Amino acid sequence: MHPALSVLFFTTLSGAGYGLLGLLGAGVALGLWPLGLWQIGAPLLVGTALVSLGLLASTAHLGQPRRAWRAFSQWRSSWLSREGVAAALTYLPALTLGIHVLLQRPDAGWTLLPRLAGALLALGALVTVFCTARIYSSLRTIPAWHNAWVAPVYLLLAAYTGGLWLWLLAALGEREAALDSQRLGLPPWLLAAIVGTAMLAALIKLLYWRHIDGAAPRATVESATGLGRYGEVAAFERPHTEQNYLTREMGFVLARRHAAKLRASSLALGFAAPLACVVVALAFLPLSPALALLALLLGSLGIFVERWLFFAQARHVVNLYYGARQI
Repeated sequence: MHPALSVLFFTTLSGAGYGLLGLLGAGVALGLWPLGLWQIGAPLLVGTALVSLGLLASTAHLGQPRRAWRAFSQWRSSWLSREGVAAALTYLPALTLGIHVLLQRPDAGWTLLPRLAGALLALGALVTVFCTARIYSSLRTIPAWHNAWVAPVYLLLAAYTGGLWLWLLAALGEREAALDSQRLGLPPWLLAAIVGTAMLAALIKLLYWRHIDGAAPRATVESATGLGRYGEVAAFERPHTEQNYLTREMGFVLARRHAAKLRASSLALGFAAPLACVVVALAFLPLSPALALLALLLGSLGIFVERWLFFAQARHVVNLYYGARQI
């Protein structure tokens, strides 16, 4: 399929935003994240900004953006609608947590209300990202998406990119945070989460690529036309004499050699380089903010390439009517 920039920005920005909010909410709910205006306020503001920008970017791909509100009405049957409802509801615990931090004394500690808000924030982020993944994995007409690998990849990449953002914000506020248990300006569990989700996401992504490369074809020209019982079918004339919407949007073809290079770039920039930054930061503590920023920039670029590949390598079964032999 032709990768639309609006959808690419939506999936990368909103994924990172919900990953950031989800990790923050989990840390607050478990009492593992410090109470403070910067420590809570900065991730909340950045997370909600990323989420909002991503959602706004998604409307650019709609034929009638002013009617986007109607998507909320089909939550019983549509994963897109469920995503919208979950996204809207996630703003509520984020707002509750932000108001609590503004009104609470810094030395008061975590009480039941912020812990509950944090738990609901983490749950809302998790559900929203899962609904986003199911928008694609529920499409039977696109075999590259209709498999069990898509949802884990979306969830892991959201947690990973959100962790990179949280690392940067914690490193920038290291002096204000004054964390006793972590020299890098963030709790040890967050550093472990970044490393763990990066390694697991890279592994799952490799398995996903292996799956789509080696999967048996779901449909052929013979099965699509219903003429298979007569033997091999060959189209002698195209349905259209010029380009149309289907051939532009659904018929995008990426050469295998280009896909291999882009996959390697995605793994190197998206996972290997940020992990190297974490290792160097452990050895050179004063460079932690700069390395966190570098890790975030390189990681985001790599994930953007991965997202582009996710769409570019997806082939709709309608291509069987436009020259493809099998999908």
